[in-house]
Amino acid sequence: MKIDAQTPPAGTLRDWLDHRAATTPDRPAFLFFDGGDPLTWAALRDRARQLAQALTVQDLAKGTSVAILQPNGRAAIESLFGVLYGGFRATVINLVAGDEAIAYALDHCEAPVALVGEAQQDLFSRTRPDGQTAFAPRDGVGAELHPLRPEDDALLMYTSGTTGRPKGVIHSHASLLAGGWTPTIAHELSASDCGLCVLPIYHINGLCVTVMSTLISGGTLAVAEKFSASRFWDQCETARATWFSVVPTIISHLLHSDITPGEATRARLRLGRSASSALSPDVQTAFETRFDVPIIETMGLTETAAQILSNPLPPGVRKIGSPGRAYGNEACILSPALTPLPPDTQGEIAVRGPNVMRGYFKNPDATRDTFGPDGWLRTGDLGHIDADGYVYVTGRLKELIIKGGENIAPREIDEALYAHPDVVEAAAFARPCKTYGERVEAAVRLCDGSPLTEADLIALCHDRLGRFKSPDCIHLLDDLPKGPSGKIQRIKLPELCPEPVAS
Repeated sequence: MKIDAQTPPAGTLRDWLDHRAATTPDRPAFLFFDGGDPLTWAALRDRARQLAQALTVQDLAKGTSVAILQPNGRAAIESLFGVLYGGFRATVINLVAGDEAIAYALDHCEAPVALVGEAQQDLFSRTRPDGQTAFAPRDGVGAELHPLRPEDDALLMYTSGTTGRPKGVIHSHASLLAGGWTPTIAHELSASDCGLCVLPIYHINGLCVTVMSTLISGGTLAVAEKFSASRFWDQCETARATWFSVVPTIISHLLHSDITPGEATRARLRLGRSASSALSPDVQTAFETRFDVPIIETMGLTETAAQILSNPLPPGVRKIGSPGRAYGNEACILSPALTPLPPDTQGEIAVRGPNVMRGYFKNPDATRDTFGPDGWLRTGDLGHIDADGYVYVTGRLKELIIKGGENIAPREIDEALYAHPDVVEAAAFARPCKTYGERVEAAVRLCDGSPLTEADLIALCHDRLGRFKSPDCIHLLDDLPKGPSGKIQRIKLPELCPEPVAS
């Protein structure tokens, strides 16, 4: 089980866990902030095998979905690896998706059993379909496990469903391992590294970028139940973390906190990784200036087992404003006719490689629509690639604001607002307009005690964007709606922000 920058990992999750347990049995694999002992590779393999055997003796066929409703922690890690080790389809459920979306996923995935955390029992009882039961362990010692192949189903994860019903993304053992490999080679992770995971592992970022990369690299991962600005730097120190993976909203919250890491923590941290949404260049610069920790902007999707693009590590060239270039896969820009475009030409960003999903569960139409010619997966993001291979994202195909026939990317407005140091969260969105078709509005969260007004923020946008692209109205909110990864959900903003009364 060797790591090669040019060749994706061979084998299955079972093969890699067996390898880690055999070669470094006593090395801590996962740390937790509950006061308990670290989970070594050998202990994790033993627990995974035990759970796999207990599932097998319940007459579950290979590839059967097994739902997991558990928050970040020891039980969730053991459950995930146990289901994967047994050859079943790990179906991790987004615990904050809301009862309707959770009920849909539990029914759609066809899981006969679910591994349910103690605190999630009521949630499961409200949302489970008829016939689905909570897993009741049985002694499976000696049970023969299903044979596994790299192309067998490993993971079923549902998208956020912001534009309709959630879609179930299927990853094989091969693509899931490749999802851990791409950040490993991009960030040069090794057995000496310790990552800090504050993102939920029921989201593809937390699951692949941190958990799967730890399996591939052979390092250690400290798993926090959730992000806390007041505890983040202490957790980095306690775990002796060398890297962390976060999202732009977390970076902004850390920047606006009065807590700073100690010198030893700063010196130990090789990188902070940002993904899930665009990072404002002003926020990135301010964070690096204050904390002296380099932020590596990246990009990934559920359909690609997370990471597809990354900026290189220092002293490599980081292009602020770009999520980087392809590592372990290929990226291109497609025209409306789905043909590749030359550098510096705007179109739809597409990717292909070993980390790309098998397809959408029970949705062949969506699968067909998502894949273009020659195996290119269409991301739905607009952008261009420069002559050096760096990708620039300018917006989402479905998020573009069309005002008076002109396309306006919400990201432009977001970045203009983030330029002010008092802005903690910002997101532009469209509102129907009789005159222009759509008008531009934005929602903003300010830091506590900020004297900024709506007029101040609109004037800032006028200076940076001109009047036409600037928001007609800015709503000051206590908090902006976010998904499980911390990504702001624009689609929910119109219903949270009262429509301005015409004067």
